[in-house]
Amino acid sequence: MRVCVFTEPHRGASYDDQLRFARAAEDGGFEGFLRADHYQSMGDDPGLPGPTDAWLTLAALARETSRIRLGTLVTSATFRLPGPLAMLVAQVDQMSGGRVELGIGAGWYEREHTSYGIPFPPVQERFDRLAEQLEIITGLWRTPAGAGFSFTGAHYRLVDAPALPKPVQVPGPPIIVGGRGPKRTPELAARFADEFNMPFKGVAETAQAYDRVTEAADRFGRTGSGRTPLTLSAGIVVAIGRSDAEAQRRAAPLHVRSALPPEDPVIGSPTQLVDRIGEFATVGTTRVHLRLIDLADLDHLELIASDVLPQLAGV
Repeated sequence: MRVCVFTEPHRGASYDDQLRFARAAEDGGFEGFLRADHYQSMGDDPGLPGPTDAWLTLAALARETSRIRLGTLVTSATFRLPGPLAMLVAQVDQMSGGRVELGIGAGWYEREHTSYGIPFPPVQERFDRLAEQLEIITGLWRTPAGAGFSFTGAHYRLVDAPALPKPVQVPGPPIIVGGRGPKRTPELAARFADEFNMPFKGVAETAQAYDRVTEAADRFGRTGSGRTPLTLSAGIVVAIGRSDAEAQRRAAPLHVRSALPPEDPVIGSPTQLVDRIGEFATVGTTRVHLRLIDLADLDHLELIASDVLPQLAGV
């Protein structure tokens, strides 16, 4: 089982907080440090000292870490144009020596768009734009050096783009597409992604999502096509401790009202987290993203590194 940490700096974290956390995760043996791409907190707490841009942060972390993989879970397609996004992700991939992953989604949190003047089209248009962005980004990365890339869609038009710079990873950084949607999300994952992620739900609901994306992969001819099979991953909200009181203290933020949909957290002991990861493994999960709420709580991270990761060798 491949284990990453997932963080939400919009809850309140400076760049230095994220750097300490990413380095501790790297030292602890985690595979990846992935972060949300949001510009505003989702509850009444303002999330001081304020938001940090996901890709600006990852570019800096690329130069201040050496092994851990870095990425978004997920970048909102409403935030950036696809051509510049392909360029900046490729550059950060170069800066990291080929350790970057691009999680990308249609965008959903209307409040942050309204706050910062970012257009927020209806859901169908957002997914249409996401589909075009995925086609453009993968097309730019795969265009041979010296050739141009053109694209004409309903929302974006590129004419003879130089398709530079090139990422270190070939044909490009892994792409993660995820979500609970029953139709378009599985289809986009089957067509474009390297990983499908089901975020923060129970094992049974996750298994159903895997069935949908597997069916979509069959329908779009991905199965047996020579392409690498989709990695199936799950997000798990985690609040564990050496005692029940410690676990409950870490779980307290989960009880605060926010815009997030209902989730299925693991609150309790390291053994309970090991068991939950094992349950996910039985339905095909090969990678988990553990969402840890407090980036200042390095002890939580160290507890998972010492008491959970060693038990996953056979999972």
